[in-house]
Amino acid sequence: QVQLVESGGGLVQPGGSLRLSCAASGSIFSIDFMGWYRQAPGKQRELVAGIRNSGNTDYAEFVKGRFTISRDGAKNTVFLQMNSLKPEDTAVYYCNAVIRAFNSSPMRNYWGQGTQVTVSS
Repeated sequence: QVQLVESGGGLVQPGGSLRLSCAASGSIFSIDFMGWYRQAPGKQRELVAGIRNSGNTDYAEFVKGRFTISRDGAKNTVFLQMNSLKPEDTAVYYCNAVIRAFNSSPMRNYWGQGTQVTVSS
């Protein structure tokens, strides 16, 4: 069983910063991808940023230059540093990971429970 546990959400003023963390635990043979999605009320879930096992990163256009994704491979943890936050960044942020639990098992997609980020004065 694999679990993703997120932390770091909260309330911040416009222009402020937050750092999200997501730790994967359980039966993990390899991790192909870890990333962050977000979902605002009434909107579809969308990719914010992701990082592959190779180290390659992807960012949504609306966060480029403001958010940075990084990882600690030894701890199976991914971080999202969010700077210059805007009210439109308000959403529930979900950690996502593509993980192979055992050497012979297929890659599977896992989700965290979500953490609320609210940007408001």
